[in-house]
Amino acid sequence: MAHPTYPLRTERLLLRPVILDDLDDVHAWQRRPDVVRWMLGATERTRAESRASVAAMATEDAWRAEGDCLTLAVVVGDRVIGAVELVWRSRADRTAELGYVLHPEHGGRGLATEAAAALLDWGFAEFGLHRVVARCHAGNEASARLLTRLGLRREARHVRSYRFRGEWADQLVFAVLAEEWRARALGPDGPGAR
Repeated sequence: MAHPTYPLRTERLLLRPVILDDLDDVHAWQRRPDVVRWMLGATERTRAESRASVAAMATEDAWRAEGDCLTLAVVVGDRVIGAVELVWRSRADRTAELGYVLHPEHGGRGLATEAAAALLDWGFAEFGLHRVVARCHAGNEASARLLTRLGLRREARHVRSYRFRGEWADQLVFAVLAEEWRARALGPDGPGAR
């Protein structure tokens, strides 16, 4: 079993496992059309649907086997303003996939970048990942900018590669290797230089 030593702390955030008491905060963003707009298969959630989502996320506190998702609540003060996750994609290739969501009221201040960077730091330094990938809808410019700020490079644009809201859509694929992450984190423009 692998997980960070909880909580992870950054300059402005605390990252910890999701708990059932997070329902009100999680529902505050899951019910917003502007949040679920780019999420595959997601629609604005009812409170009951958010309760089921929180219950599922609360079990995602560690990697026990390949395919597991590690989901951490992004906390400012006493409020959960988003979540970051790493999905363990391959034990043999030491690869994971990054995901994130942030309540729009907290956007534009680098908080999603700070949270994702902290989780990537753990994945590379503590778990020994070799590579992390991230994917987003080609129209989701904010997500593509966040991944670029993190230091992930755009590797591909998969043209009309998946069904999104009933239509074929393009997907952007980003990635970063462990040695690139370490070099970026040490450099003057790295995530640690916020």
